[in-house]
Amino acid sequence: MGVKVTLLTAFSALIRMSKTTPNPQGLTMVGFFDGYDNGWTDKDDVEHFMSELKRYGSEAVRALIASSFDRGEPFSRVVYTTLLPWIGKVVHDLQIPSTFLWIQPATILDVYYYFHNGYADSIRSLGNDPSSSIELPGLPPLASRDLPSFLVAANMYNFAVPLFKEHLEVFNEETNPKVLVNTFDALEDGPLRAVKRLNLVGVGPLIPSAFLDGKDPSDTSFGGDLL
Repeated sequence: MGVKVTLLTAFSALIRMSKTTPNPQGLTMVGFFDGYDNGWTDKDDVEHFMSELKRYGSEAVRALIASSFDRGEPFSRVVYTTLLPWIGKVVHDLQIPSTFLWIQPATILDVYYYFHNGYADSIRSLGNDPSSSIELPGLPPLASRDLPSFLVAANMYNFAVPLFKEHLEVFNEETNPKVLVNTFDALEDGPLRAVKRLNLVGVGPLIPSAFLDGKDPSDTSFGGDLL
């Protein structure tokens, strides 16, 4: 039996992708208004943008799930990714199974977990000293340059750290939460098992075809970035 996949994206991202990438068979793309008529620019306030994205996006997810149910095509599972914890909360309230797709290495997710579970001061204390390092349970020694830049006190994107905390709060509402991670066992065997609270499953490497199987030499980038 075929699997129907629906990708929800803000209108601006939908327009960019539709210009460059044809939809694969079985994939439906649905756009939603993100609160910015002319798209977001680097002159806009990032925290306000993320707040509007959460507000309009939550409404869009609920509406999409409801309309699909009314058509006799209910969602069996929702997969969501980084910086969108509100999707996990919405579908949890609707009692629909969900899975978080972490598109970075397992080590980075472990660092965020430890940051929000007793190690914030130790991680912050590293600052930008290249000679300093920290040892977190189940991970190799990490220098300040190995840590996510969002955790550096001087980082301008203050919205990110609370968002990662929201991701962990979604996990706390689940029993044995499973997380799909862009890695593989031979690369991060220890980090995949470092946090007993989380069931991390390596499904990577998630990289463009040109660098993986070579079936599509033109597929060199997914065409997007954080902002």
